[in-house]
Amino acid sequence: MDVSWEDFGWERLADGVGRRRLPLWDATVGLIAGEDRVLMYDTGSTLREGAELRAQAQALMGGRRVTHIALSHPHFDHVLGTAAFSGAEVYGAVGVDELMRRERDEIRGSAVREGVTADEAAEAADLLVAPHHLVCGEWTLELGGRQVLLANVGPGHSGHDLALLVPGGADEPEVVFCGDLVEESGEPQAGPDAIPSRWPAALDRLLSLGGEDAVYVPGHGAVVDAAFVRAQREALAARFSVS
Repeated sequence: MDVSWEDFGWERLADGVGRRRLPLWDATVGLIAGEDRVLMYDTGSTLREGAELRAQAQALMGGRRVTHIALSHPHFDHVLGTAAFSGAEVYGAVGVDELMRRERDEIRGSAVREGVTADEAAEAADLLVAPHHLVCGEWTLELGGRQVLLANVGPGHSGHDLALLVPGGADEPEVVFCGDLVEESGEPQAGPDAIPSRWPAALDRLLSLGGEDAVYVPGHGAVVDAAFVRAQREALAARFSVS
């Protein structure tokens, strides 16, 4: 690709694979390119942020549009930009579509409480896109010369946690996008929709997906390794008295 990931504030993780840490909440979005399809993992906290991500992705992909979106979980800072990606096929963990429709007002309210303007939150909530395709277990997506795996590894951080595995290539590691099941920039947040008793098991499934040599991409913070995920698993188990 002629355009550098770093030119747009993105971090290249492997060939055709990168992520950006968004401002304010330090939420991660991921971008994975196949030969003829492009997948984005999460979409930001507002339509304005989603539109910026769409434009950057198109520039990075040589004019190709994002064709697929995977939503890690239904919190506002990960889903409210989705409507900016017209025509994209949207994937999420089974049950998240009904939750997003039912709790649209709560998602909007959460955004406002965390600092999104009332107008931006209302606009994004009015156009909120629930997933079209629901993942129960695992789902392999063909992006053209590259397959990626969507894995419903939750519940944990939320009731609907969807991870993404990008298999490694020659001399390049597997990359696992973890959503907020893993956080590096602070202690993992357990809100009212978290299911703490299941969270350590969700991290066990992440580790089984990627293995010891994978790159693990948290929902917030710097990229980590398997040892970090394992240590966070043990800390969560102790915090919530789970074996």
